[in-house]
Amino acid sequence: MHLIELSEETAGMAALAGGKAAGLGELIRQGERVPPGFCVTTEAYRLGVLPEAEILAAYARLGAGPVAVRSSATAEDLPDASFAGQHDTVLGVTGAADLLAAISRCWESLHSARAVAYRDAHDIDHESVLMSVIVQRMVDAETAGVLFTANPLTGSRAEMMVDAAPGPGTAVVEGAADVDHYVLGAGAPAAGGCVPPGRLAELRALGERLQDRAGAPQDVEWAIDRDGTLWLLQSRPITTLFPLPPESDRPQPRVYFEFGHVQGMLQPVTPMGMSTLKVQVAGMLAALGVRAEIVDIGGRLYGDLTDLARHPAGHKRLVKLMAVDFGPRAQAAMEHVLADPRFAPHRDGTPRGQGAAAPSLRTAVRAVRGIVGSLARPDAARTRVFGAIERLRLASAAPGDLCGAADRLRFVRARGAADGADDLTWPIVAGMISAALPGQLLRGVATPDEIHTVLGGMPHNVTIEMDLALWRLAGRAGEYRELLLGTPPDELAARYRAGTLPDLGLAGFLEAYGHRGIAEVDLGVPRWDEDPAPVFAMIANCLRVTDPEQAPDRRFERAAEAAEAALGDLVVRARRRRPVRGRIAGFLLHRARSLAGLREAGKFAGLYPLREMRRQLLLVGAELAAAGRLERADDIMFVTLDEADSAVDAGADLREIVAGRRAVHRRELRRRAVPVALLSDGTDVETVLPATSEPDGALRGVGASSGRVTGPARVVHDPATARIEPGDILVAATTDPGWTPLFLTAGALVTETGAVMAHGPTVAREYGIPAVICVPGATEKITTGQLVTVDGAAGTVTPVSA
Repeated sequence: MHLIELSEETAGMAALAGGKAAGLGELIRQGERVPPGFCVTTEAYRLGVLPEAEILAAYARLGAGPVAVRSSATAEDLPDASFAGQHDTVLGVTGAADLLAAISRCWESLHSARAVAYRDAHDIDHESVLMSVIVQRMVDAETAGVLFTANPLTGSRAEMMVDAAPGPGTAVVEGAADVDHYVLGAGAPAAGGCVPPGRLAELRALGERLQDRAGAPQDVEWAIDRDGTLWLLQSRPITTLFPLPPESDRPQPRVYFEFGHVQGMLQPVTPMGMSTLKVQVAGMLAALGVRAEIVDIGGRLYGDLTDLARHPAGHKRLVKLMAVDFGPRAQAAMEHVLADPRFAPHRDGTPRGQGAAAPSLRTAVRAVRGIVGSLARPDAARTRVFGAIERLRLASAAPGDLCGAADRLRFVRARGAADGADDLTWPIVAGMISAALPGQLLRGVATPDEIHTVLGGMPHNVTIEMDLALWRLAGRAGEYRELLLGTPPDELAARYRAGTLPDLGLAGFLEAYGHRGIAEVDLGVPRWDEDPAPVFAMIANCLRVTDPEQAPDRRFERAAEAAEAALGDLVVRARRRRPVRGRIAGFLLHRARSLAGLREAGKFAGLYPLREMRRQLLLVGAELAAAGRLERADDIMFVTLDEADSAVDAGADLREIVAGRRAVHRRELRRRAVPVALLSDGTDVETVLPATSEPDGALRGVGASSGRVTGPARVVHDPATARIEPGDILVAATTDPGWTPLFLTAGALVTETGAVMAHGPTVAREYGIPAVICVPGATEKITTGQLVTVDGAAGTVTPVSA
């Protein structure tokens, strides 16, 4: 079939007519007013010959007047890929010759540079895509535009948005001219413009109807002709919205804060990883006296902080409580939420079991004893910490008598809190307190930049020790420089596993640090001892450092020397100007240099049991794959423990479930922006905060490590393959400890999220490199190779004019 009328098409005919045409045919069947037309099918495209006689006959049936010729590829108007503007549309076509030329142009646009790049970005196979072409009677539009049934700027599902302009609507969809903008929310839209209130109400009703039928927010193109008739030109899913929070049975709005960036990861978590993280994060919060429901939104870890925000006592300390790990962006979002009357504190108390929960007296006593004891005897506290790490490493190994998948699943479920948690927890908390309080005590005496200097070059940090071990490994591997720089990391990893690489000393490094990896808190992510390719990429980065003064160990030494010198000067000045506060601050800063480096120790220790759980789950996955219930062993990471049990015990086939979740995971991996805070209606809280501007095109963030450096930017989304030249400015959405080997060669760090005491800024201070965090949209506004100046004191990133 080479040609089909639009009125004969259905939603199930996308393979023949393309996504856009199939959608229009379905709208006609549902009774919507769509301009009549026909479709030149993918079968004609496959043959490569225009069916001219059929096309011209169908054109004559339309009246042979002006028509719109529109591309309709098979990979178009998809739930996660709209292809908006990627293929050609030709408007106002008249005459047989021009019509045939316009259809050919649409065919050719399937292979345009922009369409190819878009398919590449969405992992769509080029060979699988075919092109159909729609020919529709042209609407002589008096007004035209776009209706979004959810607000695409804020994400709010409680609002619709209309952009409109006089004429055929090209100004709206192409962004070629100013348009009238309307937000349809609870109140009446602003008067004026080219769309009167009655028409806006009609558009709103149309949007509600289309959204209800589709089951998802829609991006709708429409036109109103000279006779006042409203025509529907297209309706497709809005592909850019962040997923909604789970439905709640409570009538009031709720607020959710993203927890993943606390651990330096914004990529989606695998379902198996999510199940373990929910338990761990809830337990950590409970230890701090906070109860919060942990939920999965878009594969990211969010905490429902609504009840805490509405708690009469809890809301007062909430913003300060978020300073250490959540950072300034989350604090600003929470301040906005607390000012919203809908989140006003309950005057009659908070329902039992919600919001803030006072720690038990026993826990409080243990906390005081542990923190005070650590401050009094920091050396003994460190000894306890490293002893606890070793005990946890030894205890994490699975017993040798595990037999079969059911046994292994029971082992995974039984993994709970480790004995001796106090030996880890309270020295770390003591170090964080020691690093955080002096800034407040010395306000007006010391600048944040000076405090950051004192906190640089911090000893006893397991992540720094790992990075320096990698640097020493690279130094010893110098004789194999050409091999390591000239061979792709994946190939090097394959050769290492096959035993065909020279002995570089990598086995010793992996013995100590192989339980780590990128996004390492996700159980579903490979560890370095499984796949050492990222380690080889980092070794190559180290080998590119040729200036001895830029060697990471030398930079760390300089940062430590500067910290000790600054500490001495600061303590003298503080005691002179504020004797009591100065003495307390001096004591705490000395203790910070003894204890704050332990911050990474808890996570480092917790990765040992995670690695063993992953090993056992992969063995379960292998059994299920052999039985035909999974396609491959690591599919186990895309199911839950309950689902794995059902496959083991009842023979459930999980392959279809896994395929769907892997597709969603791949889609979410492409998402670059993850909201810091979400309301239950989908509103990204940051989008409704007042806009700020900086002079000279500077990007404003928060200074987290002192210093000022100018260099070429290197925007990195995947640290496993990143190439960082010495002096490059590393720009990333966020970082976790698995990223920190990149800091060995970077000149400065810029991130979109984070907190001053988070992993990335902490390690940046250890190496004495400037860091600016919480720069919204940094990875989009800065391009690789662009020369920028990073000022850690001012908290700015400024492009340098050529």
